[in-house]
Amino acid sequence: MGDGGDQPARRRRVSAAAARTDADPRVVGLLRALRRRLPGDERFGDPLSTAGEEPVNVIARRVSALTPERPSAMGELGLGALQAWQALSEKSGRGRGDQELALLFTDLVGFSSWALEAGDAAAVELLREVGVVVEGAVAEHEGRIVKRLGDGVMAVFASPQAAVEAALAMHPRLDEIEVAGHTPRMRAGVHCGRPRRLGGDYLGVDVNVAARVGEAAGAAEVLVSEAACERLDRERFEIGRAKRLKAPGAPRELRVSRVTAQAPS
Repeated sequence: MGDGGDQPARRRRVSAAAARTDADPRVVGLLRALRRRLPGDERFGDPLSTAGEEPVNVIARRVSALTPERPSAMGELGLGALQAWQALSEKSGRGRGDQELALLFTDLVGFSSWALEAGDAAAVELLREVGVVVEGAVAEHEGRIVKRLGDGVMAVFASPQAAVEAALAMHPRLDEIEVAGHTPRMRAGVHCGRPRRLGGDYLGVDVNVAARVGEAAGAAEVLVSEAACERLDRERFEIGRAKRLKAPGAPRELRVSRVTAQAPS
């Protein structure tokens, strides 16, 4: 009976000791120092690095939420394991890491003005139908939509050729859509580089450049940076004359060309 009565007290003492160790600044500092030696992002665990719906990001958000306001040794252990998992996933090809990627930005020309007159129901219906076309073309060319940007998307591909082919495939399919008497017109921009992957997103200069290329395209036009054009098969594409892109935030040396599919011989 005596031993049985001591068990709850013993459990409380063990629990209190574990809590002290978990919050001990020296233990937390040691584990943070060890995390700096692990592969991957040593700051993995903040909202920017854990955005996205991949399992590692979802679990990391839950681990971070357990101790949002205080240092935690257990939290550091958990995030360290997830940090290494993410880094190994990227290295084995499930993530992109530092590989060169093609970035595609699209949006609908004049959509906002039309939507104001057409109303919410028509605007949502148009976006649904456009979404089917865009997601289908991206998937067919083994790309991945990173995020939706209102009436447009940002997608990544293994090569500029796949990104351009996907963009060109969208236009004739969009011509078949009509909602409230309106047929959507899309512009697209493609650039390639080595963006940094953080969480479920990509960041960096190359992403900003790709966005500027997309913004400069006209309706039903695919505009491609010079760096991406150099990697295209000229037997499959017509590449227009290169011109300097004059856009706020764009590098002065950035040149772009209009690209269309090569006409059948």
